[in-house]
Amino acid sequence: MPLNSVNTNVGAMVALQSLNKTADELTATQKRISTGFRVADAKDDGAAYAVAERVRGEIAATASANEQLGGVKGLLDVTNASLTNVGETLKKLKTIVVKLADQTITADQQSQYQAQAKELTNNIKAFIEDAGYNGKNILDESVSTLANTVVRNGAGVTYSFNGYSALTNVFNGVSAANSWTAGSAAAALTTGGAITTAISNTLTQLNNFGSYANFIDSQITYNKAKMDAQEGGLGALVDADLAKESAKLQSLQICQQAGHPGTVDRQPGAADPAEPVPLTSKAHRVAKPARRGEPSPAGRMPADAFTPAVVAAPASQVIPAAER
Repeated sequence: MPLNSVNTNVGAMVALQSLNKTADELTATQKRISTGFRVADAKDDGAAYAVAERVRGEIAATASANEQLGGVKGLLDVTNASLTNVGETLKKLKTIVVKLADQTITADQQSQYQAQAKELTNNIKAFIEDAGYNGKNILDESVSTLANTVVRNGAGVTYSFNGYSALTNVFNGVSAANSWTAGSAAAALTTGGAITTAISNTLTQLNNFGSYANFIDSQITYNKAKMDAQEGGLGALVDADLAKESAKLQSLQICQQAGHPGTVDRQPGAADPAEPVPLTSKAHRVAKPARRGEPSPAGRMPADAFTPAVVAAPASQVIPAAER
């Protein structure tokens, strides 16, 4: 191809290619700033986008598992609250049974203590029956199975814990305390007796359910920490550096504007800086001095203050001396 061609403007082609490249980079930079992602879709970086989507799926699964663990946490907290109240009530019942075991009390006193024992056993039954959460009570002996299973992480791994038949193992043993005589009350206080067994069973289950609750709490905390770590890694992989992108955006905008010669800003009606100014224009007019003794009208300068102005005109507009 000849260096100087009428049909092909090589310089314009190079300029257009450069301008198109700048426009493409500007579009990509604006996309990063508007989305906040360096990799917003597979077109930006297919491999990184695939990894990011996989990690996002893992985060969503772990978050779902934490939601289920939250429900189990509520169930165990209610169960522990129920057993705590049962234990407190059994302590009160034990003090009443000690009085019932005293053979020196009168019949009226015995009746009064038996009435108190009746209300305390009613409390114990109510605490056990009211230990439900979201329609489930793991202290209710009517539950068909005592095994409970919950998903603990995003991979579907489960955690199992057992319920407890508290009505059978705690309440039924002391439910007849309102009719105990001195002898039966004394027997209930011995090792292996009804009161001692009920208290022991309650404390054992408090320990068990407390351990279950601690495991669930620890798993929830770990899942949150894991999701935070995954979010951090995901951000390092696909997030955009907004400070860097903003600086790049300004640079590209300047490059794009420089690639358009016609985009130079000037006031409407102003002459092109590249064009010469005619001698007849207002820019070349010089104020006419006033005559001596004549007042200076508006637009004229005093004669003694007048200094001739030298105006340079383009060579093409200089008038030869022979034609003046």
